[in-house]
Amino acid sequence: MPRWRLIAYVLLPFAAAYFIAHVFWVINSLITDTLTKEFELGAGDLGLLSSISFFAMMAVQLPLGSLLDRYGSRRVQSACLVIAAIGASVFAISSTFPFLVFGRTMMGLGMAITFAAGLKAIVSWFPNDQVAFANGLLVTLGSLGAVTATLPAGLLIDAIGWRVVFLGLAAATTLSAFAVIALVPELPSSRSPSRAPTSGSYRDILADRRFWTLAPLSAACVGTSWALQGLWAAQWLSEVDGYDRATVLRHLFVMAVALSLAATLLGSLVDRLRRRGISLEAQFGAAVLLMIVAELSLILRWSIPPYLSWSVIGMIGSTTTLSHTILPGYFRQEASGRANSALSLMHFSFAFAAQWSIGAIVGLWPMSAGKHPAGAYQIALAATLAMQVASFAWFVWPERWQLGVPRHPKNTRVDLLREKSRRPHSPYRVVRLEWLSRLADADAHLTNWRLAAIASVGICCALTILVLMRIGSGLL
Repeated sequence: MPRWRLIAYVLLPFAAAYFIAHVFWVINSLITDTLTKEFELGAGDLGLLSSISFFAMMAVQLPLGSLLDRYGSRRVQSACLVIAAIGASVFAISSTFPFLVFGRTMMGLGMAITFAAGLKAIVSWFPNDQVAFANGLLVTLGSLGAVTATLPAGLLIDAIGWRVVFLGLAAATTLSAFAVIALVPELPSSRSPSRAPTSGSYRDILADRRFWTLAPLSAACVGTSWALQGLWAAQWLSEVDGYDRATVLRHLFVMAVALSLAATLLGSLVDRLRRRGISLEAQFGAAVLLMIVAELSLILRWSIPPYLSWSVIGMIGSTTTLSHTILPGYFRQEASGRANSALSLMHFSFAFAAQWSIGAIVGLWPMSAGKHPAGAYQIALAATLAMQVASFAWFVWPERWQLGVPRHPKNTRVDLLREKSRRPHSPYRVVRLEWLSRLADADAHLTNWRLAAIASVGICCALTILVLMRIGSGLL
């Protein structure tokens, strides 16, 4: 199938669903003040209302991932979108807080696999050398929903009200379900999902050490980015920085644009950097360090423009392009739906935990003049930062946690020299031994870089502790 047909009939319908999912995730930050006044909600209620959709997505990731591998993205995604449309309608007509929570839960259930379904369709239809590009384009087009859910949606809500906007979203979601079932073609019989059990079960995936090296860090960073962009960035900008609604909307707009642009750049640069010898894991680790620095700048109140710090945090939400490109390389194609769903489960779990716990921590401090103290937000953000630092330490030096078993027990320089001295040398053996020697040098360099990374993590932890001590002394 030509590339343009793949984009038009496979990528775009799933990108439209992912676009709507981003709108649902971000738009809640625009109506917090209205919901607080209309339903008399506290910080904990807001955290629960925003995070319950992530909890719903978390709860159904694994069963829906199995359905993706068994029945394909086309059927499963269209059915889920109908559920999301029902949830948006319930949310729009709600008159009590429990109905709001129920509507958000239905929206979460319906939008749970928008990304995983798109990835599954891309892996099934696109050539291997175009998967990273297609993944980046999927994230780029989907993240435009986050852009739409800031200034444009804010103006629309001011003009016609949030209830009408959600009814419109319900209609758009229904149209998206129709587009997926009508436009996306069925896979050829030779490539269609098998209903027989396949290799790569959840048990195999969750028992794989490589999954647990990547997943905690990806979840801690991507989940925090989603939690902040979906709710707490707006609250921070309003209550800590003291900005008015128009300025807050501009910051959220820039944050969403940064997310979209980062997805575009990652989709186009990932393969180029990999061909230059920079692994996907190294690219992901560099992005994580940027986020840690950005969060430290907010906690320590460095003289860095908030636009820049929040843009970096927003950009990290697009690193799903990296982590979901890394992960399929660990498993077979027929298990890609399960693998992506398992990683998405980690993302949504941390997003739910972060969004709810930030509200719970902030709610421990009494309000003054209608606002919570800045220190409450700083401590809440520092708690999520500590999780990221711990996950980063696990990511950069995972072998040391494997009960002391070395990664390459025979690939030391002494062993190689001994082998070289006692064996006769054929041309092949000479080349092989030289390659093993270079591999040993590369391992030594890698260990040195990991030691440097561990030292950097230690510095970050020390700074975090100093910040918490300073904040604590200021509150006493």
